[in-house]
Amino acid sequence: MNEVIKAIKERRSCRKFKPDMPKREDIDAVIEAGLYAASGRGGQAPIILAVTNKELRDKFSRDNCRIGGWQEGFDPFYGAPVILVVLADKERPTYVYDGALTLGNMMLAAHSLGLGSIWIHRAREEFGEDEYKKLLADLGVEGDYEGIGHCAIGYADGEIPPAAPRRDGRVFYAE
Repeated sequence: MNEVIKAIKERRSCRKFKPDMPKREDIDAVIEAGLYAASGRGGQAPIILAVTNKELRDKFSRDNCRIGGWQEGFDPFYGAPVILVVLADKERPTYVYDGALTLGNMMLAAHSLGLGSIWIHRAREEFGEDEYKKLLADLGVEGDYEGIGHCAIGYADGEIPPAAPRRDGRVFYAE
């Protein structure tokens, strides 16, 4: 079977990660895969914020938990040591779709490198808050960016379950 199609069929969301930090070259490879995602008119609207600092990662976790309405102490990133936040330039008409493709590419790349991944929401809400806007400004990010999602990555702690059977009746040919 084609390796890309095999990765698509095998990749699953990971909900339990080991605390071990992935190798920097693997993190960079996942990011690069995201940067090569298709984008409307080749506009390359998404940017990626790679959070590898544990203190900042834990702040993202606490704030994401608060925004999501979970009980204090829950980790919405399931212990993943790396959070790759995808944001996109709101001036581009396809920015949400472009960001979604970026996240998809990164999850497939992580799988291909033996890493677990999961897409976590609430980046839009986080980066609507002043302190996260300030974080972007402090990093030199200029423009009007909206958070699209988080790609949490790391080494899976346990087996990743197989895919559920695909539902029938979801493909229609207009021949």
